[in-house]
Amino acid sequence: MKFRPCIDIHNGKVKQIVGGSLLDEGNQAKENFVSEQDAGFFARLYKEQGLYGGHAIILNKADSEYYEADLAQAKKAFEAFPEGLMIGGGVNDLNAKHFIELGASHIIVTSYVFVDGRIHYDRIDKLVKAVGKEKLVLDLSCRKRDGEYFVVTDRWQKFTDEVVTVELLKKLSHQCDEFLIHAVDVEGKASGIERELVKILGEFTERPVTYAGGISSYEDIEDIRRLGNDHVDITIGSALDIFGGGLEFSKVLHLCKNGKE
Repeated sequence: MKFRPCIDIHNGKVKQIVGGSLLDEGNQAKENFVSEQDAGFFARLYKEQGLYGGHAIILNKADSEYYEADLAQAKKAFEAFPEGLMIGGGVNDLNAKHFIELGASHIIVTSYVFVDGRIHYDRIDKLVKAVGKEKLVLDLSCRKRDGEYFVVTDRWQKFTDEVVTVELLKKLSHQCDEFLIHAVDVEGKASGIERELVKILGEFTERPVTYAGGISSYEDIEDIRRLGNDHVDITIGSALDIFGGGLEFSKVLHLCKNGKE
């Protein structure tokens, strides 16, 4: 289990938000933390700690008045930590290669692949042609409904018909390098993890999988290690002290045993 750092960018600022509160209309979101530092600051911190494989996420739509400011922040991160961070948010087959050229190690995609409630495999093929399977991360962030975890798209506002299962992960693993999965119902709330989801992810070992959502204590981290069979990586936002939370960045790295001791 490794720690994967994050840089979430919204309205031109590095923020931590409550995931389910994100709205396109009015560029609104319930904020937990707004940093006075830019994305480059956090990227340098992650580079100094040897933390590869984190993600920078642009949370505004491409037609938002804030998108260019978000993109400028992402560029600062890639300049500070070339090929150390992935990029997500509005990525498609037309701009994927550009993000790699800017310095992203991988592209992270959800909404472009999941359209009208289902997976469009032809779109995955286009992404693979654009940047290669080894640079593609599929984001299967999900919300629970009727006892199952359904993939959600469009900044987590729309349910698809696809359920996160070991079978789905295995099927998609032939066309990507990694998976990123936010438990959206608890994302940004620091209220505890989705244990059932972690168990599902722990049963899949063919590709790296990163879980995000609700981590609020060191005990949560150990639970993910146990439930995820020490295979599921984690990312922590609002609960981390560098984002105003109570979990010590250095202690989290020690528990996850990656980065510099």
